[in-house]
Amino acid sequence: MEKVRKKVIVPVMADLAAKGEKPEYLFWVGSAGAFDDRYKKVTRAFIKILEYLEVDYAVLGTEESSSGDVARRAGNEMLFQMQALMNIELMNSYEVKKIITCDPHVYNSFKNEYPDLGADFSVIHHSRFLAQMIEEGKLNPGTEIFKGKGITYHDPCYLGRANSEYEAPRKVIRSVSSGITEMKRNRSFALCCGAGGGQMFKEAEKGDKEVFIERTEDVLETGADIVATACPYCMVMITDGLKYKNRHEDIKNYDIAELVAMSLDL
Repeated sequence: MEKVRKKVIVPVMADLAAKGEKPEYLFWVGSAGAFDDRYKKVTRAFIKILEYLEVDYAVLGTEESSSGDVARRAGNEMLFQMQALMNIELMNSYEVKKIITCDPHVYNSFKNEYPDLGADFSVIHHSRFLAQMIEEGKLNPGTEIFKGKGITYHDPCYLGRANSEYEAPRKVIRSVSSGITEMKRNRSFALCCGAGGGQMFKEAEKGDKEVFIERTEDVLETGADIVATACPYCMVMITDGLKYKNRHEDIKNYDIAELVAMSLDL
């Protein structure tokens, strides 16, 4: 018998504010989580986990704008500061204290760059949040669904090298599987997927091989059945790489939130 899925109504910050309510967390969806068809599935998976945990959260909905990360990486400092100041003013109006996001680029900007412009809130990436929930026994993913499946993990630059977060996503993956088959380049030596620094929005420069193809070859060398990611940019590039190599049918690219949601049958 097919499981009946409960319809999730995502709470919106403005609606809660109108009732005098202040959620514990603001979930910053991000541009990819809102508009990219593939990454929308990650947003849904993570929201299902938040609902499962009965987390007190809300999203900004139509009030959410770009974090400004890409503008700064591409050299448009004025646009970055305009976006940042606008976002800070909006979040201060809702008295936001804690933010969760699935996007390491947003996480890095909010955590390391927004404070220079007056921001005062704590930011947590979903990999650390999920790992904490697992450590506290609030999330108990099973390993049955991925039994016999080899999983490798690609370290996002803005989560790993930029913020030294290597263990949390691996803890999440180990909670749903028997282990991780590491790529030859991993952790602080991991190769970029090729999308950061605004590169995803411009044509490739001259060279012998695109970065995302090189990184996909690292994935293929492991012989893994699944490559786990924890960043929307990385997901786009790795998925494109698997398609380029004609391996997208037999090797799947899942975000760590999807792995947890699938293991819990959410």
